[in-house]
Amino acid sequence: MTYFKQQTYRIFFISLLVFLSINSVSIVFAEEGHHKLVIQVSSNDPVTQKIALNNAVNLQKHYGMDNITIEIVAFGPGLGLLTTKSKQADRVKSLALQDIEFSACANTMKKMAKKTGKQPELIEGVSTVPAGAARIIDLQEQNYSYIRP
Repeated sequence: MTYFKQQTYRIFFISLLVFLSINSVSIVFAEEGHHKLVIQVSSNDPVTQKIALNNAVNLQKHYGMDNITIEIVAFGPGLGLLTTKSKQADRVKSLALQDIEFSACANTMKKMAKKTGKQPELIEGVSTVPAGAARIIDLQEQNYSYIRP
């Protein structure tokens, strides 16, 4: 291999390393400014449910909508928050339009259906997850912070 080819390869690889390191640094800085939060709702207490929604709204205002991802996961007695019979139904629907995600536990829904004979009706914008508690674990493993009011 000629001296010129060696130098060309060296310059290419050094340039590639510099390029990759600069891009990885910018990705790290971009991630540092973004927050991720999961809020657990497992109580049928209306005050606790309202606090969970207030926490989501307040943190979204504090960090800015583009700087935080929020998911509220409801299971057990807390699932009522995400049904059409909830006193907070209009607010949940509105917050779902403001980039707050709502997840309902399918296990809880099956148990409710077995007990009452019919499937609970979820508010528009609410998605289901197989297991609420497992969803929280999965999100925490993705570096989500956790709040349970």
